[in-house]
Amino acid sequence: MAKRERVVRMSVEQPLWRALTGYRVLTMVYAVLIFVFGRERYERPWLAIAYLAVLCCWTLATLPKVANAAGCTRRFLVADLTLALAGILLTPLADTHAQSFDGPTLPSIWTAGSVLAFALKGGWRWAGVASSLVAVANIVERGHPSRDTFHNVLLVWVASIAIGYVVEVARASERTLARALEIEAATRERERLARDIHDSVLQVLAMVKRRGMAMGGEAAEIARMAGEQEVALRALVAGGLTRPSLVSEDESEGAFVRVVEVDEEPDDDTPVDLRVLLAPRAGAQVTLSEPGAPVLLPPPAARELATAVGAALDNVRVHAGEDAHAWILIEDWPDEVVVTVRDDGPGIPEGRLAEAWGEGRMGVALSIRGRLRDLGGSAELISVPGQGTEVELKVPRGKAGEK
Repeated sequence: MAKRERVVRMSVEQPLWRALTGYRVLTMVYAVLIFVFGRERYERPWLAIAYLAVLCCWTLATLPKVANAAGCTRRFLVADLTLALAGILLTPLADTHAQSFDGPTLPSIWTAGSVLAFALKGGWRWAGVASSLVAVANIVERGHPSRDTFHNVLLVWVASIAIGYVVEVARASERTLARALEIEAATRERERLARDIHDSVLQVLAMVKRRGMAMGGEAAEIARMAGEQEVALRALVAGGLTRPSLVSEDESEGAFVRVVEVDEEPDDDTPVDLRVLLAPRAGAQVTLSEPGAPVLLPPPAARELATAVGAALDNVRVHAGEDAHAWILIEDWPDEVVVTVRDDGPGIPEGRLAEAWGEGRMGVALSIRGRLRDLGGSAELISVPGQGTEVELKVPRGKAGEK
């Protein structure tokens, strides 16, 4: 069987990193423009030019670092914040009048980008530490606390902590969603395997048990062993449905779910005639009624529907007896395909299906209803004691190929 691995990526955080990359470039340009239009007030313009040159080179060279959480290391964050703090503290040296009025610092609002990188990488706690250091540097640069300084510091502090908290919540939500998708995928795969086991191994064991008991002698001992293995295998299949085991990873770019899918046959989009698949089911005890025109379905849907019909016929032989007669009716409607399997057996007593599920007998639940559910369809079972059983399988055409 061919296997293919499908990786599903979910990341609420990644767009924030892309936004931060653009923010750093724009604020770098803004800091340069502030100096260009106000350069006459700088007593030491060469110092401002030197710092802004370093800032531009650093910003452009480190764009890959702020593209995702993996590249944004702790060492980079410390160096980035150090550059921002150095620019704040160098402002009074380049502009001796900077402390007398609340003008912009050399890095200006570029500093906020450094603090936001802390928030995206480490959450609200890292953001609180970085914004506090920026607050101290601004107070030292001004020489004394001022209203405008306090306002700017408070704005950066609140914004960075809020963004850091949102990132932490988003990461937790991604992990929860990844786990839920993993469990769903694992459960569907186990149900598929359980259906295959039920349609092959369990049916054979049940037949060996029934025939061996009828023959007696040494065959009865083989029948007893087959019955024990049937019970053990049913319990194993039923218990396995509750234990997910697929791998889920929380990578730096978001949560990942790795799902291994098995292709039973090569992909083929050519529609299959359902009548051809069900024709071998007809016989002395089974009557097949079909339309005169082909009943075309996508290959996966046609195979699953035919297998579900086979499971229904197996139930007729097991529960209604070898002499029971069954009828298969295929109806081809514009929006759906309906296959009805009816027998003239004794019917199913009320509550027997729930009891069978508790015993690990999941032929109806998995081989029939499970298959139809995976196709987006439904399976309805109508049984009246003494009047036989009727199973109606419906597959909508719009969803028949979506597996």
